Amino acid sequence: MRIYLFSVLLLCLIHCKKENKIASKIPANDSILPTETHKKDSLKTKEIQKQLFTFDTELCTNKGYFDAKKYSREEIQNTYRLWFELGGVSLHDPAVFKLEDLQQVRRDKNQLLAKLDKDFAAKKALLENLKVVPVSYWQNVKNQTYQALLQEYELDKIKIMAYSDPSVLLGSPFKSCTHFARVLNSGDNEIIEEWRKMREQMSRKNGDPQRIMDEFESRLNSSYKKDYAILDLIVFGWGNCANNEIQRPEHDEKMNKEFNALFIKIDSECDEP
Repeated sequence: MRIYLFSVLLLCLIHCKKENKIASKIPANDSILPTETHKKDSLKTKEIQKQLFTFDTELCTNKGYFDAKKYSREEIQNTYRLWFELGGVSLHDPAVFKLEDLQQVRRDKNQLLAKLDKDFAAKKALLENLKVVPVSYWQNVKNQTYQALLQEYELDKIKIMAYSDPSVLLGSPFKSCTHFARVLNSGDNEIIEEWRKMREQMSRKNGDPQRIMDEFESRLNSSYKKDYAILDLIVFGWGNCANNEIQRPEHDEKMNKEFNALFIKIDSECDEP
């Protein structure tokens, strides 16, 4: 009987130890952790600060909405000026088409040069201080516009002086125009002959070719024929040639798209063309 009771007690003890081991392997509910931790995205979506900029184009009044966190209003305004208002930056260049114009430029040469210098200094300072959007395309447009201004200044200054002294053309930086510079510093016969050739070329491109040649013949018979020749050869010969050397930024469809790309959206009201 004692042996029987001892065996029962031993079996109960073994059974209790097994239950304790199993229970110890099961964690409490509040201690269960997920097998994988999901990291939060540290990049927060940037908020857009919409601001309105109203601007006019040839046929349209436009309301553009730009992100003020990317560009300031001043940058947008100045970029608009560079695109739409300063594309044809030009200096004071006296129009010389008649003998009276030529005589006046010769007489007022110093005053005209001083006015040109003043105009150039103002436009140069304007471009230097023009703060446009920090986009490489528009920074390049600004730089090209500035370089074109420097070239235009040289052209206008040389041309004003050349009406009185064509020899200044020989040292000009516009190297593709040396032909006209050489002719204008040659003998009278060569000047007149080159003048005739140029007038014949002009007549072929003109809607009224006879008028161009009649005007030439009338001036050729004038006692001021050499002055008329110098006038035409500087304005339409050397002047047009030098002007073609100036590297101006292209105001084309790409520039329009680049400006529109600065805005989140644009609402336009346009007149019929």
